[in-house]
Amino acid sequence: MRVRDVMRAPVVTVAPDATLGETARLMQRHTVGCVAVVSGGTVLGMVTDRDLAVRGLGAERAAGAPVGDVMTVQVHAVHPGDDVDAAYRTMRRSSVRRLPVLDGGRLVGVVALDDLLMDVSRRLSELLGAVSWCVLAEPPGGHLAQDG
Repeated sequence: MRVRDVMRAPVVTVAPDATLGETARLMQRHTVGCVAVVSGGTVLGMVTDRDLAVRGLGAERAAGAPVGDVMTVQVHAVHPGDDVDAAYRTMRRSSVRRLPVLDGGRLVGVVALDDLLMDVSRRLSELLGAVSWCVLAEPPGGHLAQDG
């Protein structure tokens, strides 16, 4: 499976001079846990709800402070054609839960740990369905033979 198959698009973005308050309201309106900080088509950083809480409010920054002050600037990204295993490895190595998806330097999506967990859940469900069919000797949707 490829990153393009599990990523979310379009991505919610803000400029680095957007305020913490504006960014929080944007995240609430779009029900997302992160936004990309973009300027001139370039991803400068990522801001998560945790960044707003810990680096923003927790550091006693005002709601009018620029989001550029709390963004994570070391951006770890994946490409849409990458195997999802590349996203797992990148998240593990960089200790992040969300990755921008870049295609030729252009932001085309975001893949979150939740997206990867949904993929794992789907794969596990498919595997368990096949295993249970073998164990029960019952085809999907069929009935067990009854002794009689």
